[in-house]
Amino acid sequence: MSLLLEIRDLHVEALGEDGRWHEIVGGVSVTLERSRVLGLIGESGAGKSTLGLAALGYARRGVRLARGSIRLDGEELLGAPYERLREIRGRRVTYVAQSAAAAFNPAFRIEDQCIEAAVAHGLMDEAEARAEARRLFAKLRLPDPETFGRRYPHQVSGGQLQRAMTVMALVPRPDLVVFDEPTTALDVTTQIEVLAAIKTAIEGEDLAAIYITHDLALVVQIAHRILVLKDGRAVEEGETSEILERPRQPYTRALVHLRRRFRPERPRPAEPPLLEVRGVEAAYGAVRVLEDVDLALWRGRTVAVVGESGSGKTTLARVVTGLLPPRRGEVRLDGRPLQPSYRRRSRDDLRRIQLVYQMPDVALNPRQTVEEIVGRPLTFYFDVRGTARRRRVEELLDAVELPASFADRYPAELSGGQKQRVAIARALAAEPEVMICDEVTSALDVQVADAVLALLLELQARTGIAYLYITHDLATVKAIADEIVVMLRGRVVESGPKSEVLAPPHHPYTELLLSSVPEMETGWLDRILRRRGHRAAPVAGNAPAEAGRMP
Repeated sequence: MSLLLEIRDLHVEALGEDGRWHEIVGGVSVTLERSRVLGLIGESGAGKSTLGLAALGYARRGVRLARGSIRLDGEELLGAPYERLREIRGRRVTYVAQSAAAAFNPAFRIEDQCIEAAVAHGLMDEAEARAEARRLFAKLRLPDPETFGRRYPHQVSGGQLQRAMTVMALVPRPDLVVFDEPTTALDVTTQIEVLAAIKTAIEGEDLAAIYITHDLALVVQIAHRILVLKDGRAVEEGETSEILERPRQPYTRALVHLRRRFRPERPRPAEPPLLEVRGVEAAYGAVRVLEDVDLALWRGRTVAVVGESGSGKTTLARVVTGLLPPRRGEVRLDGRPLQPSYRRRSRDDLRRIQLVYQMPDVALNPRQTVEEIVGRPLTFYFDVRGTARRRRVEELLDAVELPASFADRYPAELSGGQKQRVAIARALAAEPEVMICDEVTSALDVQVADAVLALLLELQARTGIAYLYITHDLATVKAIADEIVVMLRGRVVESGPKSEVLAPPHHPYTELLLSSVPEMETGWLDRILRRRGHRAAPVAGNAPAEAGRMP
């Protein structure tokens, strides 16, 4: 195999608030042959995305490629003229971002965006580009390939949009595609479909790929080699099987052998439930999204609500908090019905149920300091101000294991895990009895997510708070739940104590969810796809497989 990408001794620097340049990637080297996949693995801040973007000769604003060498098919990209880099980007090297929803322009049809680069670079005319896009829509198993591209981004699911972005990257027929966390925020069943589509595309289109992720169990399904990064430096590199079976460095061994925590369920208390959802139906306009949903949550316990995207999990949270009044049914707190709309609930009822959102970047005001963010509920609910408020904010930061000095920081100065801890501290400031956690660890790397789960368990043991924990991650369910509610298309299809729901026989949909949790072994994806009647092109070393149809 011929060498396609060669990065040698690359140093990348970021401009700090002090006006000085600080190294964020130090002396990393990468080689990648044609038709091969390199996995970049590491925690948040390891330099994975920075290194992936460097393969395009690109650095984000406030970042510079300081020194080293980046050669694509023998051509030096570091220091190349801007016009030459524009010719290469979107033509020979393409990029698939983590958030397809943010990457697509909502004002243009999907197909028009998928063909834009190929037409702009003069690689094919518009008719040829549309034909190529539709061929790839079919190959990546998107519905109605001939008409799918006429839709706007908001008219398709998250998994379909992620596959459409892969089509966008493939239409120009590049030599190299950089996939940057393309499945991180997807539910497990959609994640399987997208990963299978990416694998099929890589093998079938004869291109090389860099696959960036923090999930080692995912990358081993698709990569030939893996490079482990930490704090901007290479820790270890090797063939996928070698990294899995014989990791040499302690950090790599910690990634391979990380075991998500498991807490046995506790017996259901004899006392009445703290929170009850009875026969709830809800809709957005004419579209019904919840049908006859029942749920009970006891003080000091955790109910996990699981299901794929669109199953109604977040809508249920909106009903409980009063953000979306139900059409039928009721929500009861301590045995009494709550007003359907939050606007009609008392301030104390609002205080007792708090919501922690999935994306702290959206939930935290970027123009407010941490003290202002965490302190607002203290003033709103308890009229705490001045030095007393500052003292309480510092106590809450300590409760979520953040230093008191963070009170003066802005959200942009925090990592993803730190932002989520601030969001939890803000919810705790109201001294709630029920905390709704809506996918609070889904966008975090495995180690940070595990630390957040440990924090939630410790807070529950100390305060007796009850959690309604919404997630699509079955590993998280095993770690934190006492009871499980499984939702599909707005209905509860299975519910009960964790030990009963996770033990066979399962409802068919529960079985699908459980079987979709990635396992830390090569070949797992191929086995799952074969079992479901779908075969993806294999990573080198496996027997060829013929593509089929997923149910």
